[in-house]
Amino acid sequence: MYPRHRYRILSNISSVLVRSFSSLSGSLNPAGCSPDLAEGHSKQLMNDVRTKLEQTVGASKTWSEHLKSVKERASLSNQLVSNQEDLPYRRMKDSYLETYLPLGSQPSLREKYLNVHEHVRFGRILEDLDSFGVLISYTHAKTDGPRSPISIVTALVDEIGLVKRAIRPDGDLRFTGNVTWVGKSSMEVQMHVSQYHDNVYNPVLDATFVMVARDPANKGAALINPLKPEGPEEENVFKQGHLNKTKRTKLREISLLRTAPNEEERQIIHEIFLETLDMRTVSFHSRILPENSVWMAETVLKSLEICHPQERNIFNKIFGGFLMRKAFELAWANACVYGGSRPYPIGVDDILFQKPVEIGSLLYLSSQVCYTESNYIQVRVHSEVMDPLTQQHSITNIFHFTFGSENEVKRVVPKTYGESMLYLDGKRHFKVTRS
Repeated sequence: MYPRHRYRILSNISSVLVRSFSSLSGSLNPAGCSPDLAEGHSKQLMNDVRTKLEQTVGASKTWSEHLKSVKERASLSNQLVSNQEDLPYRRMKDSYLETYLPLGSQPSLREKYLNVHEHVRFGRILEDLDSFGVLISYTHAKTDGPRSPISIVTALVDEIGLVKRAIRPDGDLRFTGNVTWVGKSSMEVQMHVSQYHDNVYNPVLDATFVMVARDPANKGAALINPLKPEGPEEENVFKQGHLNKTKRTKLREISLLRTAPNEEERQIIHEIFLETLDMRTVSFHSRILPENSVWMAETVLKSLEICHPQERNIFNKIFGGFLMRKAFELAWANACVYGGSRPYPIGVDDILFQKPVEIGSLLYLSSQVCYTESNYIQVRVHSEVMDPLTQQHSITNIFHFTFGSENEVKRVVPKTYGESMLYLDGKRHFKVTRS
């Protein structure tokens, strides 16, 4: 949620690590098949990521065995340390990983990732980023034992910035990433995705995730290895990670749920109010919709998901990547209906995972267009779960997606004070994504 120039530094670090850990073949390949995946080359594929995660935590292979898995993990608590100083330092290159999604090399894999417009489904990439980020984190916090005593989960998707409007389905994708900052029980992970075409890897997106380490029962924080940067470039990246954490704290403090809008924002809302006021009646109940506009209340699109065991993660909760994919697809559909053309993702930011989603829950997703500008659409998705037995509702996530439209879109207009706060919040997120 900060200016995009920070990715230049991070991309430089990633490039250094790629050169250190990946030797590209000199053979030319006119198709989208990467020479890294040529016959005889042993590379980690995206399918291997979940397998390695399951092995790392000792996850159950079937849902019927999940209770046994939970008990076995709880017994690992005695392997946790009480002081971070007891854990060895790690370097950024210690957690560096690269993995491949062979869409060009394995055409049969494309069906899972293909949308009706013959581009890659961005929601599937969100799932892969989530799994890859967790594996990077476990690589940083690796132990000598066969299973890790800590549970690492995604706490926040800080920002995802896309370079391309759409991802082609006929070129291999390369995911790279490493830990760039570490606190006591949290760490920042930077990931980069590029696609092989015309004999080179072309950048697709940059992503920043924040991961947290928990005890084996996932009930309390666990300490992780400190990070020791090497050289001025890595030191700058590490300092930026600390600044990112400080900025996230400050942004939460000035959230519209805690503090009033600033003077400029109050002026914006007042101008919208005056613009929609019927001067013939001068009644707050009589409002006029400006030309080429849509009331915000009319932009809501909802869905319901039953949380089946098939979508569980390695800790037998609903996979965070699945939640992101479902939220994104609902937001995309809303942007498509609102704009009247096929939208394309611009960015994702500030997805906070407030609590895990239990198997068997009913997942309610509600999307709303909360801000528009020119041919851009900002969509907010509110996620909550209900336990069908207790009827208890609880919020799990708030998602923010920015889309571009082929045509200029109508202006969305708030009517109530609550909608005005959503409008200002959407404007803030849009400014962050476009900065």
